[in-house]
Amino acid sequence: MKAIRALGLALVIGCAVVASVAQAQKSQSKTDHEKIYDMTVPWPFHHVNTDDMDGDGVFDSRDACPGTPRGAIVDANGCPIDSDGDGVPDGIDKCPDTARGASVDRYGCPKDSDGDGVPDGLDRCEHTPKGATVDARGCPSDSDGDGVADGVDKCPDTSMDLAVDKKGCPILISEVGQQFLDGTAVAFNIEFDSGKDTIKPSSYADLDSVGTVLNDWPEAEVEIGGYTDSQGSEKFNQSLSEKRAQAVKNYLTDKYNKIRPDNLKPKGYGEINPVAGNDTPEGRAQNRRVEFKLLNGKELGKDTESKRYKKRKE
Repeated sequence: MKAIRALGLALVIGCAVVASVAQAQKSQSKTDHEKIYDMTVPWPFHHVNTDDMDGDGVFDSRDACPGTPRGAIVDANGCPIDSDGDGVPDGIDKCPDTARGASVDRYGCPKDSDGDGVPDGLDRCEHTPKGATVDARGCPSDSDGDGVADGVDKCPDTSMDLAVDKKGCPILISEVGQQFLDGTAVAFNIEFDSGKDTIKPSSYADLDSVGTVLNDWPEAEVEIGGYTDSQGSEKFNQSLSEKRAQAVKNYLTDKYNKIRPDNLKPKGYGEINPVAGNDTPEGRAQNRRVEFKLLNGKELGKDTESKRYKKRKE
C-alpha cells in the first residue's frame, strides 16, 4: 500500500514538473521557445543547444568551424569543404575544378595577369606579351630564336644570324652601309686643323658611321681617298691628302677592333677631281673631303645582299 502511494506521489510530481516546463516555455521569448530539453535523464532535465550562428546546419555546440561563410558546403564537423584546394569553399567556389597551385580571386576563379591562358601561380613566365604563343608553363615559344615570341613575331622565319626589331623583322643596315653595297662612294667633308692631318672632333660622328659598318664587315676592303682644295702648292696638297687619309685609317682601326688594318687602303689624291669650284669658301670646303669606296663588292658575292641587314649581337 505504501508503494502504491509513493508511485502515485511520483506521478503527481512528474506531471507538475511537465506542466511547469510547458508554462515556462509559453512565457519565454521566441529564441528560448526553440530550446529543447532532454527528458531521458533524471531531473533536472538538460538543455540541448540548437543555436547555429553561421547557418551551416551544424549546431554551435558541435561546430568545429563556427565562422563558416554563408553558402559554403561543410562536413559533419561544420568545417568548409574545398575540393580543389584553392582556399575558396565548395558552394561559394565559382570555378570548383581549379588546378592545384593556381592563384584565384574571391570567387575561386584563376587569375591570369598576362592573359596567356596559364593561371598565376602556375605561370613560369608571368609577363608574357599579349598575343604570344605559350607552352603549358606559360612561357613563350620562339621558333626562329630571334627573341620575339611566336604569335607576336611578324617575321617568324628570320635567319638565326640576323638582328631583329621589336616586331621580329630584320633590321636594315644604316644608309652608309647601303651606299657601300650599292657601289656608291661614301664621301664626307672631314674637318682637319688648317694645313694639318689632325681630325677635328666635329667629324667624329661621320667617321663613326663608317666605322660601325666596317666593324661588322671585317672582310670588306675599302679605299680611303683624301682630297684637298687648290690652295697651296700641288706637291704640298698631295702630301697633305695622303697624311689625312692615313689619319682617317688610324682613327677607324684604333677605335673599331674588328676592322682589319690591311683591308683599309689610304690614298691621297691631292687637289684633283674637285666636286665644286675652288673660287669660293663653300666650294673649297666641299673639295676638302674623304671618300670611302668598297673595293671587293664582287668578291663578297651573294653575301653582299645579306649584309644589308644587321647581324645579331652586332
